[in-house]
Amino acid sequence: MKNIFITGITGQDGLFLTSKILDSEENIKIFANSRSNNHSIFFNKLATISNNNFSNIEFLNIDLDNYKQAESFLTDIKPEIIYNLSGPSSVYKSISDNGYTYKKIINIFENIINSTLSVNGYFPSIFQSSSSEMFGENNNGEFNEDSSLLPLTPYAEAKYKNHLKVLELSNKGLNIKSGIMFNHESEFRTNEYLIMKIINSTINIKNKKEKKLTLGSLNQVRDWTFAGDVTDAIYKITNLGSSDSYVIGAGRSNEIKDIVKIVFAYFNLDWEEFVEEDNKLLRDGSLKKVIANPQKITKELGWEAKLSFEDLILRCIEKKYTAKG
Repeated sequence: MKNIFITGITGQDGLFLTSKILDSEENIKIFANSRSNNHSIFFNKLATISNNNFSNIEFLNIDLDNYKQAESFLTDIKPEIIYNLSGPSSVYKSISDNGYTYKKIINIFENIINSTLSVNGYFPSIFQSSSSEMFGENNNGEFNEDSSLLPLTPYAEAKYKNHLKVLELSNKGLNIKSGIMFNHESEFRTNEYLIMKIINSTINIKNKKEKKLTLGSLNQVRDWTFAGDVTDAIYKITNLGSSDSYVIGAGRSNEIKDIVKIVFAYFNLDWEEFVEEDNKLLRDGSLKKVIANPQKITKELGWEAKLSFEDLILRCIEKKYTAKG
């Protein structure tokens, strides 16, 4: 039986990746770290995207921020594959949390790496989630694996440091890969994320619970991809990839205004009546345009985003609207 370890399994990426693995492989055991004893929410969400039997998923009460706990687990189980998706994901919070996000992202990664390196003759296949937040400004806002890196937030700096370590270890012949993920969304996102914030506020406006939706910008351009498509890329990179790093993104260019138009049209509302901009909400260093160039992963692994931008927004709306009634 092949042991697989997924950190951050309860997030949207972990949910879709778990479903992908269950659909693709047999005779496996999936281990996950959690400091909670109540995993019913995870299994309820997973059941909405997977019809598989979940008996081969085991949660363990491990704090990966603690080296001794990480080492004890990893040297005992010795998973063949590790998907490291863990760590705080809020760029905004990382700016004001006194280094908590930075330290946690770094510590978890280093504890995983150092624990595996401590066992002679053992090093698993490892996937490390990197972020498009690592990129700096360039002329056209389009980024690939060779684009210059200029992290501007504690979150980005932590991802950058881990990314460089991946490249270093890969150059030494170890089977470790990095996926540089651009904006990706699904129905499992919380309201603090942009698309769900827009949907939630629009529903409240429709129900006369809110009067306005205020956004920092309507004209920022991003590359939004469906999280399920992104985790398909993660799975291919880990199991088939021959390079140390891949950009993961649809390669599409959309303004925030495009999201607003789709959402408000769904609820038969005129967005121009209810939406206003306040540039004070923009964080320092936020780039005007961030688009993935996925040519490498398309050429080497045959991956491309399947769900269109509009269908991604509609999927999120319908799941959210059903939940709120």
